[in-house]
Amino acid sequence: MPIDLPLSFLAPLVLLLAALPALVNGGMRPGAVPRLSETAALFAFVLTVGGLVQVIIAAPAALTLGEGAFAFGLRADPVSATMACLVGFIGWIVMRYSRTYLDGEAREGAFHGLMLATLAAVLVFAQAASLATLATATFLVGLTLRRLLLFYPERREAHRAATKFAIVWHVGDVMLVAAAAILGATHGTTEFAALGALAGAGEIDLATTAAIACIVIAAALKTAAFPLHGWLTEVMEAPTPVSALLHAGIINSGGVLLIANAELMQSSSGAMAALVMLGGFTALFGAAVMLTQSAVKTALAWSTVSQMGFMLLQCGLGLWTLALLHIVAHSLYKAHAFLASGGAVEEVAKIRRPGPVAPADLGAVLKSFGLAILLYVGIAGLFTATFGPKSTQALALGTILIFGVAYLVAQGLADRAPMELTKRTAMASLATAIAYFAFHVLSEAAWGSLLPDAPVPGDLEWALIVVAVVSFGVVAFAQALFPQWAHHPSTAGLRVHLANGLYMNALLDRAIGGFRIARSN
Repeated sequence: MPIDLPLSFLAPLVLLLAALPALVNGGMRPGAVPRLSETAALFAFVLTVGGLVQVIIAAPAALTLGEGAFAFGLRADPVSATMACLVGFIGWIVMRYSRTYLDGEAREGAFHGLMLATLAAVLVFAQAASLATLATATFLVGLTLRRLLLFYPERREAHRAATKFAIVWHVGDVMLVAAAAILGATHGTTEFAALGALAGAGEIDLATTAAIACIVIAAALKTAAFPLHGWLTEVMEAPTPVSALLHAGIINSGGVLLIANAELMQSSSGAMAALVMLGGFTALFGAAVMLTQSAVKTALAWSTVSQMGFMLLQCGLGLWTLALLHIVAHSLYKAHAFLASGGAVEEVAKIRRPGPVAPADLGAVLKSFGLAILLYVGIAGLFTATFGPKSTQALALGTILIFGVAYLVAQGLADRAPMELTKRTAMASLATAIAYFAFHVLSEAAWGSLLPDAPVPGDLEWALIVVAVVSFGVVAFAQALFPQWAHHPSTAGLRVHLANGLYMNALLDRAIGGFRIARSN
């Protein structure tokens, strides 16, 4: 039987009610506000868990206010309930951490109020049933998050980062509004279910294609895809809880947008191709730059750029359940990584530096990659025989992951005996392949009924798959051999250019007047 009112729909209201006294009493040590904020976040998380349980034991449900193309609507199904539960959990952890981290700050109460309001808007976003609702929620997220990025208004860099964020984020909002307006005028609705049905019926005209393009652009902007990724690497000027919430939750909004419109996206081969190319390049670019960073939080920021690019690649390949699983796993990992970054620096400082490590030679790298791929093929065959055939896209994505494992093993264990290298490569490759296919099976069981299967690849799709696999393989192979080239003058120069992100962020600064913003504040 359908749910009358999912509990998760009440979670944003609870957070907003708790935000009011925090915003009113916004100064230093505002009495019971920090404890009230943590309690409200915990209660909201409990409500999202209750909503997930309701969806599991009952049927999906929806709440719609108003009529027409721009009616406000929320939905409760396994996909939206999972995302709401994830946001609720991260929100509670971040608010709990904030009680200690912000203790004694001049605007401590205001911080708690803004964080709660941001969490409320993100929860509405995660449960949005229509593009109009989603666009409204993400616009509100941008408003409150910009205030949080300016929590230390005396920092000139914070003003520059907040301005860049606001420009890029709200251009994405404009794209969403344009998509909603086009779809509303063309089809009389912006509800995801109705749009999915239209895509399934093949009713995709030129106007709808334009709307799909707007959604792709919005998703790219909100996931900090290349070349407008610079704002994400500069938001470290905000308090650590803000960085954790942004990198573990809010940055996933582009992926949630694409997954919510999966049927619509998959109806356009051009949109899927754009996601593969943009996502794949962003993933490789972000990973390469991350390896050159010395600051922990900056390296984590570039890691997020790479991970969001990889998530766009998954969406472009039509691996929607894996993209959703990626969002969940990345959010949990990145929240922990940011909140524990200070302790990680202290732990690293205590570690005794080992002696020189011999770089991996060509033979070790070839052995590592060859053995990893061989084991991957065996595990793929075993899972195919047990659970049925896997799509070409899923097999290609697994190959890319195995390249990463082979690179890490060859790089990290190059100074060990050949037998030890072989054992470690085998263990890491087996564990990765088994985990990949096992999680694929689980994600299909959890969300597969709501999301479309990966399309049968045509000529264009085959070309993109080959390019993606070869590109990731070449980069991983080159990285494994990088220590041998580290002292070459050209390599040293390349490292400097990569450490500066190939200066794309500086070009963005120049385009929007970011340097003038920093000097004038």
